[in-house]
Amino acid sequence: MKKKNTLYAYLMSSPTMLLLTVLSIFPLGFVIWYSLTDYYYLTTTKPKFIGLQNFVQIFKDEYFVQALGNTLRFTVLAVLLEVALGLAVAVLINGIQKRQKLIRTTYMLPMLLPPVTVALVWQMMFSNNYGIINNILAFFKIAPVNWLMDVHTAFYAILVIDIWQYTPFAFLLMYAALQSVPQGQYEAAAIDGANSWQQFTRITVPNILKNIVMVVLLRVIDTFRLFDKVNILTKGGPSNSTATITQYIYQYGVKMLKVGYGSAASVIMTVIVLILAFGYIQQNFKRNNAVKQ
Repeated sequence: MKKKNTLYAYLMSSPTMLLLTVLSIFPLGFVIWYSLTDYYYLTTTKPKFIGLQNFVQIFKDEYFVQALGNTLRFTVLAVLLEVALGLAVAVLINGIQKRQKLIRTTYMLPMLLPPVTVALVWQMMFSNNYGIINNILAFFKIAPVNWLMDVHTAFYAILVIDIWQYTPFAFLLMYAALQSVPQGQYEAAAIDGANSWQQFTRITVPNILKNIVMVVLLRVIDTFRLFDKVNILTKGGPSNSTATITQYIYQYGVKMLKVGYGSAASVIMTVIVLILAFGYIQQNFKRNNAVKQ
């Protein structure tokens, strides 16, 4: 009976596995192969195998080094701020008794908007001439700022947009985790004389720590792939101050049609993301093995 159930499970899951194989493993294999060639889309000759030359050339490119630095810096700042703000808002809304559903739903709206729409709306708000942000500065007699075209502010302008849109995502996952924290622990802590901060650090955080780690991992992976906002608002400028790895891949792999070179950059980005997520994935495997045993 056990063998029949196992066979049935494999048969039922085989269409999904086949689809995932076709849509994921085959493209990945082609990207890895093309990264080792000089494949140029417009050429009529077959791609020539060149080994690791693309990778060596990429790491010698100052544009790539700057794009990688910008991506890492953006990922660290965005994830830290989004998780911190999301946790703070989740704890705050969880403690509200009246109209909690309305406040929760309203706060989720930015996450539901398409990234292109968000970028265009904020582009108008950051406008040097008629943007609402500069109008507010003018009300306080402060000179207008060219937010998206100034090398000192463009990076942080995009950072603010990303935090505004995706903090609700961190809030949603951590708010859901807060619902499972036993209220009896808070009551016992209150009887023992623990204040709000002690309850937060010794009860709330330990109970939802796994969820916080999961949010960090998901946001790291997603933030590392930042492209749409940069491409719409700054196209990597000014002076490559907002250039990202995805922008670099788009520049060479799509616009310049250097498929081999762009594929190599894609492989590098994938490896970096896997390294960042390795610890969490390893812990999950250990936890699953422990449960099976």
